[in-house]
Amino acid sequence: MKILVLGAAGMVGRKLIEKLLATGKLRGEAITSIHGFDIVAASLSSPAGISVTVSAGDISDAATTAALIADRPDVIFHLAAIVSGEAEADFGKGYRINMDGTRHLFDAIAAIDNYTPRVVYSSSIAVFGVPLPDPIGDTHHLTPLTSYGTQKAIGELLLSDLTRRGMMDGVGLRLPTIVVRPGKPNLAASGFFSNIIREPLAGKPAVLPVSRDVMHWMASPRSAVGFCLHAAEIDGAEIGPHRNLTMPGLAITVGEMIEALGRVAGKDAVELIEEKPDETIISIVDNWPRNFQADRAESLGFRAERNFDEIIKAHIDDELGGSL
Repeated sequence: MKILVLGAAGMVGRKLIEKLLATGKLRGEAITSIHGFDIVAASLSSPAGISVTVSAGDISDAATTAALIADRPDVIFHLAAIVSGEAEADFGKGYRINMDGTRHLFDAIAAIDNYTPRVVYSSSIAVFGVPLPDPIGDTHHLTPLTSYGTQKAIGELLLSDLTRRGMMDGVGLRLPTIVVRPGKPNLAASGFFSNIIREPLAGKPAVLPVSRDVMHWMASPRSAVGFCLHAAEIDGAEIGPHRNLTMPGLAITVGEMIEALGRVAGKDAVELIEEKPDETIISIVDNWPRNFQADRAESLGFRAERNFDEIIKAHIDDELGGSL
């Protein structure tokens, strides 16, 4: 089993590869090789029996994407993207990476005869925009109101069409906002959802740029990795012709997140959060979907946390050594 991970240096990509290496199997087969690609080379270990290689480059370069699949990987995880805030701030860069890069990858796959890899594509709940029902059901049409959401919606349509034509075996995952992200803040407009938990847990101040009544759809990094692995293994016939799925998550307000932080880490952690409204972020977040009914994904075996305390504790276990 040969695996290619695009976006290998990112948080989900890194954790996914670590899980694959720990498991050693996918789709009932022993993993023989993993290649990790990103704009910067990922740092990966290579256990006995599995060849691990890394490379760096620009996914929007057609020759680069063609070279990545020249050895015909069995499973491709396409996690590479410019995040939401950066895609909105830099129109050209967002379309070049998120749309052109995806199309070049899919075109390169389609150009190889007798080759239909399982492709797991990380989409986003940003493919939906207001006005929206509450909750948003599985059959709601795509209504993106950001450039990032539009780029992800285009990727979903391409994946569906190439799968329909037998050129690949694709599964698109509309990921919730992933919280709590380890490391430093990134340029995603949703970054504050992680910042207001991660930083206080480390004894550092954090800024809250929106009101506490803002609700959002979230899942943990653990769940994101689980979504990817399950998507790689599930029988395509079970999914049917509609290959893009809204992943399970937790609909929760910022205020409820902060209450959970207080329960887990105490009042001192909560007092490190400074409320400082940012109109740019508020305007983006106001157009985001907030609550979903992910019955279809759940019926197919995808699972996420049921309360935010679990998400905080998962971060403590995975990133802080199990204690504060």
